[in-house]
Amino acid sequence: MSKQTLTKSDIKKVYVRNLFSLQWGWNYEKMQGLGYCYVIMPALKKLYGDKPEEMKVALQTQLGFFNTTPAMSHLIIGADMALEEEFGMEDPSAITGLKTGLMGPFAGVGDTVFIAIYRAIVFSIAAYMAQGGQAIGLLIPILAGFAVMWVRYKFTFLGYNQGRRLAVEFADKMKMLTEAAAILGLTVVGGLIPSVITYKVDLTYKMGKVTLSMQEMLDKILPGLVPLAIVMLSYWLLGKKKMNSNKLIFVLILLGMLLGNMQSILGWIGQLF
Repeated sequence: MSKQTLTKSDIKKVYVRNLFSLQWGWNYEKMQGLGYCYVIMPALKKLYGDKPEEMKVALQTQLGFFNTTPAMSHLIIGADMALEEEFGMEDPSAITGLKTGLMGPFAGVGDTVFIAIYRAIVFSIAAYMAQGGQAIGLLIPILAGFAVMWVRYKFTFLGYNQGRRLAVEFADKMKMLTEAAAILGLTVVGGLIPSVITYKVDLTYKMGKVTLSMQEMLDKILPGLVPLAIVMLSYWLLGKKKMNSNKLIFVLILLGMLLGNMQSILGWIGQLF
């Protein structure tokens, strides 16, 4: 079987799907993961259409967790296509590492540029012009929207071209690339833990005029210790045979209710004994 290569038409199909379909099937387990797999499907069919085993592995890889600013996702998907075109499914962890490592930093940039700054500037100008009776104010958001679509189109090919360059330069260093991507991905996930999980232990102990805060004591041991413990507990539970992500959500809800009322629960237990 000869090696398949992606054409400009294939990349355009992925671009169009990404414009409208990345958020399809959004859920709390994989977030944009299902939409990402649907978006990149034209490329997968082209690369693995005659290789059912590789297609199976590719689908499992692409259905993993993914979440970033939609406008920035074009860069990641473009690079993803280039790596798969060059290496196939020789090492799926390289693709996973690429997605995981880039989605966090790109989300930070994308949310600032394409959401906060973009909306503040475009809609403020449009609103002031509309209030002044200028009908062109209604067209400004539409024109700006087309401009963003053009930028996203360029991002798709930029990501693809840079991904091909990366693949060619690292063709003989795939293992090093995979390890670097995995380290970057783990670093991003580790950095997300204290920023996404913000629970703080609201337990205090008073002895005379001295008040001891449990959270302050834990922070002295290791800042973010409680969020880390919650994540480690989640990973441990997911390793159990009958546990899945849906059940884990309810477990975490119950855990949150217990931890949120810990002071009251301990006080009630103290009254009993």
